[in-house]
Amino acid sequence: MKRNAEYYLSRGFDPAAAAYFAGGRRKILSVTANPDFTLTLGFDNGEIRVYDAKPLLQPGTVFAPFARYENFSRVYLDEDHCVAWDIDPAADSGRVWSNKVDLSPDTCYLESVPAGDGFPLSYTRER
Repeated sequence: MKRNAEYYLSRGFDPAAAAYFAGGRRKILSVTANPDFTLTLGFDNGEIRVYDAKPLLQPGTVFAPFARYENFSRVYLDEDHCVAWDIDPAADSGRVWSNKVDLSPDTCYLESVPAGDGFPLSYTRER
């Protein structure tokens, strides 16, 4: 059963999230790390969006190892189309559950902006 925005608003969602969920959840099809610690994301509806990951990269958090670009650039999409990084690239995250950190497609969509909105155009294309 498809629910409309009013349903999600009645459940406490903010207007942007209500519109997103009412319109159907998105799947991430591509991810590219950018040198400014943003991610260029391609979604299944054809949108290219930019997610600013810098606020996540704080000391003491699970994302702290990715504050070094060589680690940040190892980003990939996992089997659930989540943006993911392996803390230790030599470990199998399928067997060592604590080795992987990830971001849900919903979070990535809701907290990103359309590519080109204040970002260099070179970041709007997959590399």
